[in-house]
Amino acid sequence: MSEVNESAAWKGEFAGLLDEDVGKVNGYSYSYSAADGGIPAAGESGDWRFQVAEFAKGAAEMSVEFGKGVRDVVKQSVLREDSVIVRKFKGPCLKIMGKLRFLNEYLPEDRDPVHSWTVIACVWLVALAALIVNITETTTPLVKKMKVHPTSASLILLPDGRRLAYQEQGVPADQARYSMIAPHSFLSSRLGGIPGLKGSLLQEFGVRMVTYDLPGFGESDPHQDRDLESSALDMLHLSYSVNITDKFWVVGYSEGSKHAWAALRYIPDRLAGAIMVAPMINPYEPKLTKEERRRIWGAWTVKKKLMYFLARKFPKLLPYFYRRTFLSGNHGQIDTWHYLSLGKWDRALVKDRIFEDFWQRDVEESVRQGNAKAFVEEAALQVSNWGFSIADLKVQNKHNSRGILALLKSVYSPSEKRLSGFLGPIHIWQGAEDTVVPPAMSDFVHRVLPDIMLHKLPYEGHFTYFYFCDECHRQMFSIVYGDPQGPLLPKEDRTPIEEEEGEEENKEVIFCDTAADNENVSTLA
Repeated sequence: MSEVNESAAWKGEFAGLLDEDVGKVNGYSYSYSAADGGIPAAGESGDWRFQVAEFAKGAAEMSVEFGKGVRDVVKQSVLREDSVIVRKFKGPCLKIMGKLRFLNEYLPEDRDPVHSWTVIACVWLVALAALIVNITETTTPLVKKMKVHPTSASLILLPDGRRLAYQEQGVPADQARYSMIAPHSFLSSRLGGIPGLKGSLLQEFGVRMVTYDLPGFGESDPHQDRDLESSALDMLHLSYSVNITDKFWVVGYSEGSKHAWAALRYIPDRLAGAIMVAPMINPYEPKLTKEERRRIWGAWTVKKKLMYFLARKFPKLLPYFYRRTFLSGNHGQIDTWHYLSLGKWDRALVKDRIFEDFWQRDVEESVRQGNAKAFVEEAALQVSNWGFSIADLKVQNKHNSRGILALLKSVYSPSEKRLSGFLGPIHIWQGAEDTVVPPAMSDFVHRVLPDIMLHKLPYEGHFTYFYFCDECHRQMFSIVYGDPQGPLLPKEDRTPIEEEEGEEENKEVIFCDTAADNENVSTLA
């Protein structure tokens, strides 16, 4: 009870201190209420703008006082006569001020020169900043629209009724010493091939190269149940349709290499070998070691990892991203669309005008049909189960039966041994500074396929060795095909020509007359 009485007495004394004049300030009326614990409450007639103004005034006063304090500190510590800064800069500053003293004549007589020139310097800096902002290009660059070009591909009809578009380069079929078939990579077309490859180089080595559009890309019809085995069969039918009778070389670049791997697995008897540059493997390959997996995934951006995850788990979400990038109808940057972090050599190349024009034309052809399904299928094929492992291409003994008896039989019957895997040469070129296809992928391939020929390129990226490099193309051809021998000579047609009967009779008559004349000559003699 005593505590309650003391509290009530204190509240009474506090209320007595507030008179009517003190409790009213600029329209605010403060009242004391025991119900709210004795805290003064603002009247309903108060304006919140007054509180904001008072707060701003207080902040301004505090800023001014803070500035004065900083000034005093600077004067007492930095601008003293014995400070290092004053000793070093006082002399030069006095000389400069002495030379510029004549400018004070243009100031009003009642103005302090120090204050005036400080204001002028501040205004000059603000004006300079405004000019810099205006000079800097703040407008967004013009968006370049994609064009739809007339059809230009040659077409073949596959056994299932689909049309496959292709393009030929190099020597004619009857003069080809070597033949190459090149499936393209993601967001590319038959126009990709080997970018910048000179026709003169193909003629020099006698090479014929055939490129084609994957199902749903360019001018090729889509395939409802597409997988890597059907991709290899499409390549097989294409080789027969374009009159490639001998074995051919398959070319794989970047993500298009999965179709080359499929050809090595499913149609090895038709292949002479493989030429691969920065070949992509399945990043979810079960036989990757923990260190290899870390080196591969660690080289990619977060967005790139997200796209691979979506392609594997939720491929139906990919059209949302595709329609906002390369299916939007507008051109963009290659590193933005592929979510790449390029190295310095690749960054310099992709800014080149020749590369940009070529890549934009290739993209326009790739998205000709405007359907995201083909791109979703291609992305899903890259990260899903391929149906085989790259290790399956390793050359090894193959036996029809299993068990100890079959093993002993194979040891004592060498003639019954058969080899599985791909027996031909596989050449791989890998840039050491490639951030799109990390070098760890090629190291994995070399680990599981020790017989391949891995050519490591110390100062090359993902694009620099494959795009518009005449010396690089010649080096690859020389390593694979040896010395240039030119195209084959066209075969002569040795089919006998049937002559008309009348001509044969005339020949016989002429022969007989000639014989008779000879006989007459001999008689006269």
